[in-house]
Amino acid sequence: MNIALMANDRKKELMVQFCIAYCGILSKHQVFATAATGKMVADVTGLKVYLFLSGKSGGAEQVASKVACDEIDLVLYFRDPALQQMSDAEQTLLRLCDMHNVPIATNIATAEVLVCALDRGDLSWREVYHLPQQKDVTRLF
Repeated sequence: MNIALMANDRKKELMVQFCIAYCGILSKHQVFATAATGKMVADVTGLKVYLFLSGKSGGAEQVASKVACDEIDLVLYFRDPALQQMSDAEQTLLRLCDMHNVPIATNIATAEVLVCALDRGDLSWREVYHLPQQKDVTRLF
């Protein structure tokens, strides 16, 4: 499974602590992250993390793009609830996760539930999205 990690500035340390706790599970999957979050997680845990741009420099849009293409199976995005308004990129990411049935956690409680479900195999239905789609060439859009 492909897992994307993102964290607002005040939640980065929490993301690092979370990844330390669940390193054994995360190591069985492909981990992607926005730049600063991913570097912090990789440095502390030793996980191989594929880095996108920083969130403010287009990383959130890159994650959203991967979600839209069904190339991300799970998003862990630790948001700072003290921030009054979500950016357009954050709103787009949430909307695309809903559209493409990609589980997303925006806090540590939900993240723990999803990572434990991932470990049990409860999210294996996402693998259907990775199968080649049959194209109906007679259908016009």
